[in-house]
Amino acid sequence: MRDNPIQPTVDFDADGVQHGFLKVPYSGDDSAWGAVMIPVTVVRNGEGPTALLTGANHGDEYEGPIALWCLATELNAEAISGRVIIVPAMNYPAFRAGKRTSSIDGGNMNRVFPGDPDGTITQIVADYFSRTLLPLADYVIDIHSGGKTMKFAPFGAAHVLDDKEQQARCVAAVEAFNAPYSMMLLEHEPVHLYDTAAENQGKVFVGTELGGGGSTDATTAGIAKRGISNVLMHAGILPGKPERMPSANVDTMDPRCFITSEHSGLLEMCNNLGDEVKEGDLIGVIHDTERTGAPPVEYRSKVDGIFMGRHYPCLIKPGDFLAVIALKVD
Repeated sequence: MRDNPIQPTVDFDADGVQHGFLKVPYSGDDSAWGAVMIPVTVVRNGEGPTALLTGANHGDEYEGPIALWCLATELNAEAISGRVIIVPAMNYPAFRAGKRTSSIDGGNMNRVFPGDPDGTITQIVADYFSRTLLPLADYVIDIHSGGKTMKFAPFGAAHVLDDKEQQARCVAAVEAFNAPYSMMLLEHEPVHLYDTAAENQGKVFVGTELGGGGSTDATTAGIAKRGISNVLMHAGILPGKPERMPSANVDTMDPRCFITSEHSGLLEMCNNLGDEVKEGDLIGVIHDTERTGAPPVEYRSKVDGIFMGRHYPCLIKPGDFLAVIALKVD
């Protein structure tokens, strides 16, 4: 496999603070000999762990970019031991377009790992992370939210791994992140996720879903900021102890937690995110928008748990994610 064509304008091994770019060659109608310039910050102070921090893996998810652009401005080398690599907008073309996927090649960054140096722009970026940035890292934090089509009660997430010692380290980091909920998350398409690429290299990985609806607010952005600092303290990169707030442990390891729409229409949710629900409780109804007078179709929970996520906004079609109910864990 050939070398990745991305050229960084920063030196990942140099002490101090550097602000630069990951320069991705790109020839398009707007710039024949151009490049996609992905902002990156590297903060390093001697030996120690490395944290790789990313946002906008999906371009319409904003808690990560807000928290990481703030951190890139505020963090100084004297405050840390080790190295922090900050990429506030991982899928930069998607972020600039306000879309989940790339405006250049339509690529979903979180579905193309481990990437391809001879592929599309999105695949080239994924390959650079797989073969250049992930090998540098000990801790990886990837900040997600629901984007324009989903909304979640804020949670940090780890996965069930074959390596139980690695899994325990991931769970400890998620608990240090200290979102209102800490979840063991069942992924339906794990093979090409950034999460999987990091975990396959033995990294401590923290994922999140912190809100959604194609925007953010002070609460969810604050959770991202505090959580990132908490993990950096947990890793020994920042001094101090993680700030602890009340948090509940949940999981979605039962496939019945997930509800998929089988109908088109107007979705009316019958619960608020964070509500406790019982098996058989009404979660939502879909109204027929083609005519009046038709009874709505009911969707009910198949488990006891916490209403953690919903479709957003209110128009829905068959195959869309409708809701997720997480199981409470003692």
